[in-house]
Amino acid sequence: MKQWGLALWCTAMAAVFFFFFPLHHSTNRIPTTPLSRRNLMDMNINNSSGQFKVRLQRSGGNVVMDNGIVQVTLSTPDGDVVGLSYNGIDNILDTKTEAPNRGYWDAVWNNPNEPINTDRLLGTSFKVIVSTDEQLEISFVKTWSVAVGNKNAPVNVDKRFVLLRGSSGFYTYAVFERLTGCPEIEMDQVRIVFRPQKKMFDYMAVSDSRQRVMPTMDDRNNGDPLQYPEAVLLTNPANEKLRGEVDDKYMYSIEDKDNLLHGWISRNPPTGFWMITPSDEFRVAGPVKQDLTSHAGPITLSMFASTHYAGTDVGMKFAEGEPWKKVFGPVFVYLNSASPKEDYRSLWQDAKQQLATEISKWPYTFPQSEDFPSSAQRGSVAGRLLIRDGSISDRLLRASNAFVGLALPGPVGSWQRESKGYQFWTQADSHGSFLINNVREGVYNLYAFVPGFIGDYKYEGNITIKAGSKIKLDEMVFDPPRQGPTIWEIGIPDRTAAEFYVPDPFPTLMNKLYIDHDDKFRQYGLWERYAAMYPNNDLVFTVGVDNYTQDWFYAHVTRDVGNQTYEATTWEVRFSLQSVNQTANYTLQIALASAADCELQVRLNDKTSSQPAFTTGRIGRDNAIARHGIHGLYWLYSVPFPGTQFLKGNNSMYFTQARSHGPFQGLMYDYVRLEAPPRT
Repeated sequence: MKQWGLALWCTAMAAVFFFFFPLHHSTNRIPTTPLSRRNLMDMNINNSSGQFKVRLQRSGGNVVMDNGIVQVTLSTPDGDVVGLSYNGIDNILDTKTEAPNRGYWDAVWNNPNEPINTDRLLGTSFKVIVSTDEQLEISFVKTWSVAVGNKNAPVNVDKRFVLLRGSSGFYTYAVFERLTGCPEIEMDQVRIVFRPQKKMFDYMAVSDSRQRVMPTMDDRNNGDPLQYPEAVLLTNPANEKLRGEVDDKYMYSIEDKDNLLHGWISRNPPTGFWMITPSDEFRVAGPVKQDLTSHAGPITLSMFASTHYAGTDVGMKFAEGEPWKKVFGPVFVYLNSASPKEDYRSLWQDAKQQLATEISKWPYTFPQSEDFPSSAQRGSVAGRLLIRDGSISDRLLRASNAFVGLALPGPVGSWQRESKGYQFWTQADSHGSFLINNVREGVYNLYAFVPGFIGDYKYEGNITIKAGSKIKLDEMVFDPPRQGPTIWEIGIPDRTAAEFYVPDPFPTLMNKLYIDHDDKFRQYGLWERYAAMYPNNDLVFTVGVDNYTQDWFYAHVTRDVGNQTYEATTWEVRFSLQSVNQTANYTLQIALASAADCELQVRLNDKTSSQPAFTTGRIGRDNAIARHGIHGLYWLYSVPFPGTQFLKGNNSMYFTQARSHGPFQGLMYDYVRLEAPPRT
């Protein structure tokens, strides 16, 4: 099966790693010199022969998990990570930050129609779950009761921390549970936050091509805020090379399917602090939802649930008395180090090898919670997806590289707004064949979407997974929305606006990382470039003449006319028809990659008509334009037009983004296609 980019690399690396280094050595990834090949005797520890055992110690109001490689200090009974010792470094976490704010879980929630609150999920009881020579697992439980009221979220949380023998890091996961009788609430965010040492960690890596020296929080505080508080122009940074750049945490977001590894490197001494997420089954809204990673602070996050790049459509909404339980994690906090003679960036490569190891071990066997099932307690689904599109071929087509997943039952495409359950996704091979492994027990629908085709697929029946299930589905056929042959099309149906024209940023508002980068759209202020390019008149695209990669702006935004005033914009698509069938309907397919408090209106051959032929109404809260995302949630509209509205010869179709109260209202197109009437 074809997997996500980094995950595919990791799977291959795992095979190579285990060939040269047998499994019983794979856990001994202890910081040494040279990198990842530690001389254990130099540390007076020989984990492979079992001389150092995992142990738990008490120190004042804290407990310390120790395996001779790392020492994890947690407050009791709160369950915050207040210390992390490694390789002679007394505390990897920032000691100038108050202890409770160095490493913690939290959740953002609110009562309906009330302001949001942040619950730090502080434990009220502490318990040792298992303590052996090989493993230590401890629990910090927060219990809600009616007496607590609105002081914190009405949900019980069992935060777990696990330390294994020979492991250069620790695991954490949490079981969230609402019992019958809990009040109605909304919960928009669940995450873990870590703050490594400011004086040590200044180099951040979130992917092979997105790595750089970062500004400090002081640099941000001394800079000039831009159009929203997360974006800051660095005017007086400690590192002079960063002067004039823009920093914004959303510049480093990643789609969940690729959000497997990110973190920080200290160059002196060469040390890595990494967040490893071997599975995204516990995340929300499917594989292409974007979310935060690491950012200036230094801060490293593990985002389990959020409304980023989607809006409150993906927030968890619980009715009064609605029971619910979900396990978030485990994730792995990994530490590594290198010799001063080595390139510090080799720590990223080593972390990728560790990611491969973690993926190969998923689902983990060590979690003691009965709510985390082992591989034997899970099942699998296999099948093949084909495509029927008579306007392209009389034969069934292979759904090559289709994204296929299991999520809670719902309407077609509902997976991208689903947030309470688990989701399991894979990518089909070139023949459309797929295998989804390690699926938790439950009742699911099977969903799919296929690059190159609009719309969503949903398997007709429910799929029930039980322990040991190996379900083989019959060949399935996806009929993408289509009424007739293509007259013209703009873009590529891939659920992003990446193929359209992304301008260069203003020279005074750039992030140097994204100069000549595939993710050029991550630059700040690109929405303002529209008004600079079209100060008086709007975009006009002539079919057969213009090229959407150069002539179709990546975002349909408002125009800034000065004095914090904005106006609606109307794009025109000009095309010619040699003949018109006035007795039948034509169809306009509009696929949107993003929508933010906007309204798309479409008119045909009458720009000034008071009544549009079609309007989406007010839609979208994904804010992907402001947050440098090339897509948010996906929207699809099939709009019929009577043939009587078309002209033989020249025609114009007008696309108006009608809402204009601010700079971030707008939309991104994924793909637009005009279809002729169906063939008879």
